[in-house]
Amino acid sequence: MSHLEFFEFLEDQFDKDFPFVAYRKPEESHLKALLQSTDALHQAINFSESGFICAPFDSEKQNVLIPSEISATITSDDFLETTLENKPTVNTEKDGVEDSARTKHLQLVEKGILAIKENRFKKVVLSRVKEVSISEEEPLVIFKSLLMMHPTAFVYCWYHPKVGLWLGATPETLLSTKGLSFKTMALAGTQLYQGTLDVEWDKKNLTEQKLVVNYIEEQLVSVAESVVVSEPKTTKAGQLLHIKSDISGRLKPDTNTLKQLVSSLHPTPAVCGLPKSEAKTFILENELYDREFYTGFLGELNLSKKISRNKNSRNVENNAYASIKKESHLFVNLRCMQLKDKKALIYVGGGITSASEPELEWDETVNKAQTMLGVFN
Repeated sequence: MSHLEFFEFLEDQFDKDFPFVAYRKPEESHLKALLQSTDALHQAINFSESGFICAPFDSEKQNVLIPSEISATITSDDFLETTLENKPTVNTEKDGVEDSARTKHLQLVEKGILAIKENRFKKVVLSRVKEVSISEEEPLVIFKSLLMMHPTAFVYCWYHPKVGLWLGATPETLLSTKGLSFKTMALAGTQLYQGTLDVEWDKKNLTEQKLVVNYIEEQLVSVAESVVVSEPKTTKAGQLLHIKSDISGRLKPDTNTLKQLVSSLHPTPAVCGLPKSEAKTFILENELYDREFYTGFLGELNLSKKISRNKNSRNVENNAYASIKKESHLFVNLRCMQLKDKKALIYVGGGITSASEPELEWDETVNKAQTMLGVFN
């Protein structure tokens, strides 16, 4: 269907107050959506379920599943840039509010650095939420803006009447699986994009990214029979640059790998810290707000895809041997916002190591906030 018809279906679903998710995967041009037929709340228990999952940062809390078997699946033609009408605007914060937020975040970062120097952990990711008033809650308009601004990200609009309304454009894959093949990535380090990918990275950012690579490799030992890690490279996400290593391989066939693998990877050092347990405890005790789905993960869970041995549709004999494979594509929920009571709650954070400087860490959260704030300009 055309993308105009696609958005009409989304508007109708939103008007009925039923759950839905609409999204575009990285480097793709068409859109996809799952429209749940009731307002019931569902959960993935053992990760054998099929649908679209949205999981919180704190794995002790419940994930939310939009099950494929009770949802209509729609796909659009290629989404083209369009003129946006009635684009929401934001009210800028007063200086006193921004100063207070800055002071609190600097204190939090200083506390994290002190804990690292006391050898409680090697790294911790500390975040904050920036709350801005918006003129109108127009999620589908914001979604269109994100689609145009972030062609290489996983861009989504997710809604459940019993949970909330979230949008985002995340650059980070948690895990992709096709049969026994898998792909993931180690993403860390941040600096502003200034017209070139040929940049230098300081010791703090290089160390942070290496910690993430090492952690993921360690987690894969028990579930993978082969692992390949690419050399780190600079990658662009919006107006920010990061260091990325691609990681791929093949899973062992004799284990219940998907749930085990997701549990071992989430939350990654890129959104939590190392060691994971100690860093997570520090976050929950000291951030003093609920991240909810920020730095959780979301995406397709066990969706079926038909695999043909011969792409020539006229070759009937070979196509008779086409098989159905289940695929999962899960993304870390970064660069995201929650819309609530005519406010946009924008979640931002950064990795803290012993080499961190509190003022620079504050600046990093300011830069990251611009990714979401840009949709209102």
